[in-house]
Amino acid sequence: MPKTLRITLKKSMIGRPEKHRRVVHSLGLRKLNKTVVLKDTPTVRGMIRKVFHMLEVEEKADETE
Repeated sequence: MPKTLRITLKKSMIGRPEKHRRVVHSLGLRKLNKTVVLKDTPTVRGMIRKVFHMLEVEEKADETE
């Protein structure tokens, strides 16, 4: 059963390095407290690891199957 990740931006990108801003933007997070649901893949996990201090991540099983 594939898992999904619920990712919420909890800290502002103001004053953060450009690299961190690009990673957060590529996750689909544009505003503070915005939440996206993405599939649990190694690519997404790597991006989360880079900016973990700014995010809140919840794992859950995919209910569509």
